[in-house]
Amino acid sequence: MTKTAAVIGGGVIGGGWAARFMLNGWDVAVYDPDPEAERKIGAVLDNARRALPGLTDVALPAEGKVTFGKTVEDVAKGASLIVEAVPERLEIKQAVYAQIEAVNETGIIASSTSGIMPSDLQAKMAHPQRLIVAHPFNPVYLLPLVELVGGTQTDATHIETAKGIYSSLGMYPLHCRVEIEGFLSDRLQEALWREALWLLKDEVATAEEIDAAIAYGPGLRWAQMGTMQTFHLAGGEGGMRAMLAMFGPCLKWPWTKLMDVPDLTDDFVEMVGDQCDTQAGARSPRDLEVIRDNNLVGIIRALKAQNWGAGAVARAHDAHLRAATPELPADTPVQTAHRTVPLDWTDYNGHMTESRYLHAFADATDRFMEIIGCDAEYISSGGSYFTAETHIRHLDEVHAGAIITIETQVILGEGKKMHLFHVMREGDRVLATGEHFLLHVSLETRKPSAPSPQIEAALTRFAKGHAGLPAPDGLGRAIGGAR
Repeated sequence: MTKTAAVIGGGVIGGGWAARFMLNGWDVAVYDPDPEAERKIGAVLDNARRALPGLTDVALPAEGKVTFGKTVEDVAKGASLIVEAVPERLEIKQAVYAQIEAVNETGIIASSTSGIMPSDLQAKMAHPQRLIVAHPFNPVYLLPLVELVGGTQTDATHIETAKGIYSSLGMYPLHCRVEIEGFLSDRLQEALWREALWLLKDEVATAEEIDAAIAYGPGLRWAQMGTMQTFHLAGGEGGMRAMLAMFGPCLKWPWTKLMDVPDLTDDFVEMVGDQCDTQAGARSPRDLEVIRDNNLVGIIRALKAQNWGAGAVARAHDAHLRAATPELPADTPVQTAHRTVPLDWTDYNGHMTESRYLHAFADATDRFMEIIGCDAEYISSGGSYFTAETHIRHLDEVHAGAIITIETQVILGEGKKMHLFHVMREGDRVLATGEHFLLHVSLETRKPSAPSPQIEAALTRFAKGHAGLPAPDGLGRAIGGAR
């Protein structure tokens, strides 16, 4: 199949589709009547170029070309897939399909509608069998879910073809087997949204409080286990059956605006329980808990890197713990790290991966920089230390959960130069050493420059205090030298 796609409608969704296809090597032709469409889509493409490659550990293919047509017919002609992303009005969509069919009789037409029934969309088409719904989620270039829905006249082979296309784009095509308004995801999202609007209307909570109730708790679980598996696991060894027995009656209590609840008959409970058991497969509750916890650590740590949501809470906790850590005097090595090895720092051998040793030593260097005054405020004023050379010795393995300490010795600290030697230990056991040479740099000129007098004085104080210490084992070692 020739990798050519037409995108009709250049808004947030259409622009996201263009980016997803382009970055996966497809040529994309876009039509939107907005005279600013090219500029707006260009901004979406720039965001996607920055973000999407971060999901892969393999280089993406060469970018496809993005061109802009003057009419629907210009872009639809010859395309093997035509993405419709125009406003959510049935008559507008049907008019667009007529324009497409005038020049293209074979390409799959995929509507991005978030709720219009595909049978209604295809009602006036000459070739209705090739229309499907492919409902994405914003940002389309990052979120993998796409709901595929066929109408009463859709040829099932086009659904299967679409599954292959979207899978090749790094997406998860979810076939909604029953045609229903709102499909699956939006129906679930809107149930929560309705309840949120009632909480606002009744002045029970603010918008910020409602979002916090999701973002800091269930939202983190939903990111890796949906509603059903989350509640299945909450039932412990009894699974979903135990959960329904404990909390099912609560669904009829008058504390929600959404009161139409299915009757929890024995047959219904068994059906739900069986499906949840099938979903869990051979994994026990303890197995699922380990998987859940690993995923939650990774999610929260990712949020922590952005100082956002639950990650901001974790970062604030770090600051609290660090404030309680005593600093060593200037005539002994400085403790620059005292931490637990997290779950996501381990590799396929079960121990801390090589890159994380560098990560830990880099954090220790950052901590020492903070101690001498080269903190975020100073860096924002235009100066910082850049690492020029690094050498790491991997001496022993360490596993997730181990508490490691890093002590830092200043080998040289004068003028623009800073030479540090880190020793990583678990208890008395030496795990690794890291030697780093840094230069103070002006962030304006990107060239070496003198630090502020205050930072130079603080660094010199440690350098003089450490000058009388024995040279650390491994100092100045090159690869291949004696251990």
